Amino acid sequence: MTDLEQETVQHGEHGARVEAWDAIAALYDRHVAPGEADLATAGLRLARLQAGDTFLDVAAGPGGLSLPAALLGAKVLATDWSPKMIEHFNARAVAEGLDAEGRVMECHALDLPDDHYDVTGSLFGVMLVPDQPGALREMVRVTKPGGRVLLIAYGDPAEFEALHVFVSAVQAVVPGFEGPPEDEPLLEFQVADPDVMQQRLVNAGLRNVIVDTSNQERLAVRTGQQLWDWIIGGNPIPGMLVADLTDGQRADIIGVLDGMVRERSAANGPAVLTAPLNIGVGTK
Repeated sequence: MTDLEQETVQHGEHGARVEAWDAIAALYDRHVAPGEADLATAGLRLARLQAGDTFLDVAAGPGGLSLPAALLGAKVLATDWSPKMIEHFNARAVAEGLDAEGRVMECHALDLPDDHYDVTGSLFGVMLVPDQPGALREMVRVTKPGGRVLLIAYGDPAEFEALHVFVSAVQAVVPGFEGPPEDEPLLEFQVADPDVMQQRLVNAGLRNVIVDTSNQERLAVRTGQQLWDWIIGGNPIPGMLVADLTDGQRADIIGVLDGMVRERSAANGPAVLTAPLNIGVGTK
C-alpha cells in the first residue's frame, strides 16, 4: 500500500486525506447514490420534510439524500469536504433543474449560521466521521428551534450482506485476506446499536428522539462487476484493502462474485443483498 492508503485504513474513512474521497466520487455518483433514493425518502418522511422547507445535507457525497429532498420541494444546501463529490452534486442539480446548491464544507465546523434550517440530515455521512458527537452538535446548532435532525446509518454489521459476500469472494481468491480489522470496527458502524444512536442524538441537544429500525438497504445486482463497483465506490476502505492485488486477481474475484450473485438470483431477476438501517430523528 502507499502511505496514503495505509493512513486511510489505519485512521478510518474521514481520517484519510480528502483525496481518497475525491478519487471515488465518480464511482459513488454512478454506482451508489442512485440506489439510495428509496431509503432517503423514508428518512425524509420520518423527519416530516415539507415542500418549501430549508434542508441542509451534511457529509452529502454526490447527493443521495439531498437530491430526493429537492425533488420533494425543499430548498437544499448540500455540504461535503470532498470538492469532487460536490462537483457531481451540482452537476446533477443543474441537469435536473432543482433548487439545490452544493458547497465544500467540513462537517465538524459548519460555516453556517445558528438556527437556520428546518431540517438537517445526513445519510451514510456523519455516521462515519471520527468526532461524530461534535458533528451532531453542529447539525443541531444550525437547525431552527422546533426543526428536526435526521441521521441514517447502518445497523448490525453482522447482517451487512454485501460486505460479507465481497470479503468471501476475495478470500476465495486470496486465502490470506483478512478483510476489515475486527478489533477496530469501521467508523460506519459506530451507531449500529440503536440505543447508542438515540443517546448520541439526545446528547447533541435533541428531544423526542426516535430511532426507526424497520427499514433495510436493498442492493439489487445482476453481475459481479456491479457488486464490485458498488463496494469499491461506496467508500475508500475496500479499495485500499485490495490495492495490492494484481489485475488477474481482481478479475478472478469478480468472477467469483458473478457466481455468488447467480446463486442468490431467482427467476432471472437480480440478487438482492440487504443491510439493516437505523434512522434517527429528533427535534431541536
